[in-house]
Amino acid sequence: MGIADQFKDKAQDLADQAKQKAGQGKDQAQDRASQGRDQVQDHEHGSDASTGLRDRAQDAKDQARERFDR
Repeated sequence: MGIADQFKDKAQDLADQAKQKAGQGKDQAQDRASQGRDQVQDHEHGSDASTGLRDRAQDAKDQARERFDR
């Protein structure tokens, strides 16, 4: 195996790792958003607590989309 092949393999490994990490971040953000939605549904709608949770869930969802789009 030549040096060029080693660099290509390493580049591919790093690209695969980056995709995997991006997917994990997206999954975690979606989990947090889901948990936030569940908590909001458990509380009375319109209260300050549920509004804050809803905002946090939306922020987590938006951050996941931003990371995935990179």
